[in-house]
Amino acid sequence: MQTREALRTTGAVREFDATPVDRRTIYELLDAARFAPSGGNRQCWRVVVVEDPATRRALRDAYLPGWYEYLALARAGLVPFSVFADRDEEAVALLDAPAIASRAAEGGGGFAEHLDEVPALLVVLADLRNVAAMDRGDGATTFVGGASVYPFAWSILLAARDAGLGGVLTTMVRRRDDDVRTLLACQPYHEVACVIALGTPIARATKLTRSAVETFATIDAVDGAPLEP
Repeated sequence: MQTREALRTTGAVREFDATPVDRRTIYELLDAARFAPSGGNRQCWRVVVVEDPATRRALRDAYLPGWYEYLALARAGLVPFSVFADRDEEAVALLDAPAIASRAAEGGGGFAEHLDEVPALLVVLADLRNVAAMDRGDGATTFVGGASVYPFAWSILLAARDAGLGGVLTTMVRRRDDDVRTLLACQPYHEVACVIALGTPIARATKLTRSAVETFATIDAVDGAPLEP
């Protein structure tokens, strides 16, 4: 597969058939992804391949509360968990989360409710001892430090696409970060970066929809002229 085609067709996949993804395949995906760039080539990533059914269910249970909160905020017309969100508006919107959870339970649920059943489930951690965080001290979390781990996570998805698989990267479990850290026996220097679900897609998008370059790229300043072909 050509690189440009892979970049244009590796969309989020949340529906998988029952085909298992064995350890050898996961190893091969990680073997390809490990060549992703990282600050100082320190390769701060660590991956937990979650196989135990009870651990998978616990991870799902850590995922669901944040998912229902996300839906409640989105249905209220808000950008879920935006740094610049009006906290009072959020508080009102979040009152609807329990009802959303109840409706999901009655309807059988979707990807979130069945997260524990996906063929392969990976938790990507960052070892903060090896992260060059140029924004350290700016706040409780580092945005810049993600540059040393998320290219690796994206490379897993690209490698999966090349292998005929699909998947999705989600950070929803961070809403219950303490639970996940305890579940996976994380050390104080481990940061939960994301969860990646992988499998054989039931269907794959043939054309992804994204904003045109002119809408997000400008010349010389944020308010500069749009970059045009």
